Amino acid sequence: MSSRTLLAMLALMAIGSAHAQQNYPTKPMRWIIPYAPGGGTDAIVRPIATKASELLGQSVIYDNRGGAGGLIAGELVAEAEPDGYTFLVAAPNTHIFATLLHKKVPYDPVKDFAPVTKFDLTPNVLIAHPSFPPKDAKEMIAYAKAHPGKVNFASSGAGSGGHLSILLLMDTMKIDVLHIPYKGAGPAILEVLAGRNDLMFVNPAVAMGHYKANRLKVLGFAGPKRLVTMPDVPTFEEQGFVDFESSNFKGLMAPAGTPRFVIDRMHDVLVKIVNMPDIQERLIAGGSIPRTTTPEQFAEENRKEVERWGKLMRKHGILPQ
Repeated sequence: MSSRTLLAMLALMAIGSAHAQQNYPTKPMRWIIPYAPGGGTDAIVRPIATKASELLGQSVIYDNRGGAGGLIAGELVAEAEPDGYTFLVAAPNTHIFATLLHKKVPYDPVKDFAPVTKFDLTPNVLIAHPSFPPKDAKEMIAYAKAHPGKVNFASSGAGSGGHLSILLLMDTMKIDVLHIPYKGAGPAILEVLAGRNDLMFVNPAVAMGHYKANRLKVLGFAGPKRLVTMPDVPTFEEQGFVDFESSNFKGLMAPAGTPRFVIDRMHDVLVKIVNMPDIQERLIAGGSIPRTTTPEQFAEENRKEVERWGKLMRKHGILPQ
């Protein structure tokens, strides 16, 4: 092959690549969600997917694949063709706790994915029955120290996010509380509402209705700032506890090897969408703090969270099953 022919071929390839970048996407995209239909994630992410479809000029196929703690959805995307048409709505269960709670994970949460951006940050909130004496987290810590082993903490099960938040609280605040696990968040919350358990960490959206009806107290947010929907409830940091944070997130990831121009295009569109007033309102109403990241920030935050929670779980003997 002559050098002239080779140069011509390379030029044609460059033109084809530039054309692909300018015209992406040219067919429907598939977003895989690691939860069953109808949950809180759908309420927030479906409108984002709809907006993305409008801005990109192609349909977004919204595909709920719940089960196996998020591993089913994660595996589907990890093994998908990295062509810019399959994405995962990532969450802590698919990328932070996957390798911490399961011995056999069908993908590498770091190596098998290309992060795009986060959509939000959802801080856990500490709820209590109205009869529980402390009125905020600061008073609760003092009360727990004065009554070691006497304060009951409900959770949706051993190894759940709520349980891990309890362990983090115990380690950070140097307190001794009694953990009472249940088979799911529903039964656990009912026990707090009935006054048979003192405390529980939950998603803000779960607590909202009960809080407004005065059936629960919210003692503090385990996030970086107050929520607009509960403006009178302070964060743990505002109450003097700067080292305590426990939050969830939602975001978009692609299979590893997806072209950078796809990642950049999706990132720019999603940042624009998350900053739209109606999407911000939805996120806030769902108990979230709207927040976007660069792909690199997303990857680094996940790495740090795996390290942080992994260290805590090993310390307390919560090992992969």
